[in-house]
Amino acid sequence: MSGEVAKRTRELIRQICKANDVEILKGHISKDHIHLFVSVPPHLSVSKLVQHLKGKSSRKLLSEFKTLSKQFWGRHLWGRGYFVASSGNVTDEIIMEYIKNQDLEREDGNFEIG
Repeated sequence: MSGEVAKRTRELIRQICKANDVEILKGHISKDHIHLFVSVPPHLSVSKLVQHLKGKSSRKLLSEFKTLSKQFWGRHLWGRGYFVASSGNVTDEIIMEYIKNQDLEREDGNFEIG
């Protein structure tokens, strides 16, 4: 993802997280994947959050960007899987530094707190 699609994806993720009381601590959109470091309230399962993020963003992106709609006709925008880990074994700072160092030359993909 790049350009306007990446910017819109970032907006959608922010909206979905805000609607679900999820705080984005750090994030980055790369050309073929997204990193998110979030604080999820106890009443929301991680799988439900991912379902919301993928489902709602996919629907919006495919309807707003005809090039994506043509490219992914009959297929899914997002891959089936996702990776989740808690920050208990690694400090929050290490995770945020890892995300910060993703594609340093592409500043437009970074999430900013606030």
